[in-house]
Amino acid sequence: MDTKSLIIDTATILFQQKGYKSVGLNEILKACKVTKGALYHHFPNGKEELLIACLQALNEAITTDIENIFRGHLSTKEATQSILDKLIHNLETEGTIIGYTFSSIVSEMATVSEPVRNACSALYENIQHIYCAKLVTDGFSNESASAIALLMTASIEGAMMLCLTQKSTDPLKTIAKLLPNIIKAF
Repeated sequence: MDTKSLIIDTATILFQQKGYKSVGLNEILKACKVTKGALYHHFPNGKEELLIACLQALNEAITTDIENIFRGHLSTKEATQSILDKLIHNLETEGTIIGYTFSSIVSEMATVSEPVRNACSALYENIQHIYCAKLVTDGFSNESASAIALLMTASIEGAMMLCLTQKSTDPLKTIAKLLPNIIKAF
């Protein structure tokens, strides 16, 4: 792995685990075993530029994963169940869903930095677009698909945050039971 990717991957994990404000550059440097010069070579504007690179990497990874899951299932209901099953499995086996959620970063930084808010917004928009496109394929109108995609995004992201704070998979399990029925109700 090249130095820039190493810095991004390491910082992403640390930001997700501890929050942006709680992680200092020295902690990132120590975890990566790189010099301050190496970090500033790749991120001359410092920590916020690194955070945006982390969010962009998360955007790509999460979007690709969701797209692959949705391509592999015939209906939105099946694809959604697959995503929820994956998240539940990750939480049960690894004790975390790091790599799939970025809500802590959003809540901490979105009102402080417009570039960070834009990076977070782009990820949510990409997720909703994937859900919406599949719902339209399932026969929903554009308006209904857009509304359901928003509900799906908010429900899944909210359930992930509740799982992390409660140290329990129950919120995702509840969403897995209810969300397919809510989709059908539209």
